[in-house]
Amino acid sequence: MSEGKRTNTSSVTNRDADTDVIVLGVGTAGEDLSLQLLDAGLDVIGIEPNLVGGECPYWACLPSKIMVRAAKAVREARRVGEMAGEAEVSTDWAPVAEKVRWMTGGWDDSVARERYRNRGGTLIKAHGKLTDPRTVAVGDETYTARRGIVIATGSEPFIPPIPGIDEVDYWTTHDVIAMEEVPESMIVIGGGSSGCELGWVAAQFGADVTFVEAEDRLLPSEEPEASALVEEAFAADGIAVRTGARAERVESRDGSIVVTLAGGDELEAERLFVATGRKIDVSDLGLESAGLDGSAPFIEVDENLRAADGIWAMGDVTGEPLLSLVAVYHPKIVAAEILGKDHPPVRHDAVPRVTFTDPEVGSVGMTEADARAAGRDVVVAVKQLPATFAGIVHWVERGIIKVVADRETGTLIGATVAGPQAGDVFGMLNLAVHARTPLAELQSMLYGFPGLYSAIGEMLGAYGRGVTSVVDPEYEGLEALDKIS
Repeated sequence: MSEGKRTNTSSVTNRDADTDVIVLGVGTAGEDLSLQLLDAGLDVIGIEPNLVGGECPYWACLPSKIMVRAAKAVREARRVGEMAGEAEVSTDWAPVAEKVRWMTGGWDDSVARERYRNRGGTLIKAHGKLTDPRTVAVGDETYTARRGIVIATGSEPFIPPIPGIDEVDYWTTHDVIAMEEVPESMIVIGGGSSGCELGWVAAQFGADVTFVEAEDRLLPSEEPEASALVEEAFAADGIAVRTGARAERVESRDGSIVVTLAGGDELEAERLFVATGRKIDVSDLGLESAGLDGSAPFIEVDENLRAADGIWAMGDVTGEPLLSLVAVYHPKIVAAEILGKDHPPVRHDAVPRVTFTDPEVGSVGMTEADARAAGRDVVVAVKQLPATFAGIVHWVERGIIKVVADRETGTLIGATVAGPQAGDVFGMLNLAVHARTPLAELQSMLYGFPGLYSAIGEMLGAYGRGVTSVVDPEYEGLEALDKIS
């Protein structure tokens, strides 16, 4: 257990049961696990009331990136006048909508269902709930598992209890992804990653977009320097941002939706997009019958993703970062558990995340605020990328790189890159945080030059030059990193 290696030690084995494993929820995590177990020769019953495959292929990662790619092509074309002559840009949402329909199969999961059954799985399209630690009920039918039950029921959009919101035709991410036309105007309540991405896309295709964020900045879970960069870029694109603003009332008025903010200001738009995150609901899973807490905000698991003897949980329902990449990561561990194979313990200290706006924000691990709140003794360094340097590979006003290093271990525990292609540029920092690479090793590397990637080497001291600024007041320049390397 201390080494994170654990085999299936369940004391309950019923050879007359219906199947080896029941997977409750066949979204991104549940489908992946099911196929791994089926390929290993196990009998699997999957129970899923919604689309097999979950949010990622239909409402999130894949279709949204088609939209982002189209918007970035539009944004880049508009930069021609800044660099290389003239270009006239006109937009058309129809081909984008068509590509989204193609990617999602028209929101039809028949291919996924057929794949599941062709691999030998039994798929039940319904809601299921536990009746004991080995049994799941679906309507009047019950199914019992020999080896165990895996819960991967995901999450759903959170709609805040704003007075009047239930009386208007608001949009969630599902509606934005499926839109056939871009509205003339849109209010986005929520300035997190999904809201920023999809609101920015709409703006590139002509929508008059206003963000309303209760926190003091967009992307409040990211570094403030990255938030500032995105807000500046949004302002340059004519996107309005109201931070520190709370929606107190929502209503329909003369064919539009009106949002009244605390203080009395009114915002009016054709569409209201509610992007205030997601919620986990375990209240209707029958967890109490298996000795688990059905009133908890999520299902607690150990380092092997085990919630109880013979019961595992994966993905969003565990309360860990609500990201598809986590939902793809967890099944590897649960599959090893069920199949009796050694595996490393689950880790969530180096989870990467990317916001695909322009500029992009790529980050991994802890932010400075997270680290200090956790009582970590850290050194923090920030480097700005001036326009002249960033313009080598991409025209941009500026960018930033920020690293958070643990003083005791001499390793990075968090890093952020905000700027052009940040989602790819920060990849080596992702590896460094995950592998706990000593800073001295990173400083001894050779970095490709010139380009944005080489700025990481410059920041870490690989070229013998200091960083532009250091947030930690106790240190100056490169000494901040030298002290712990």
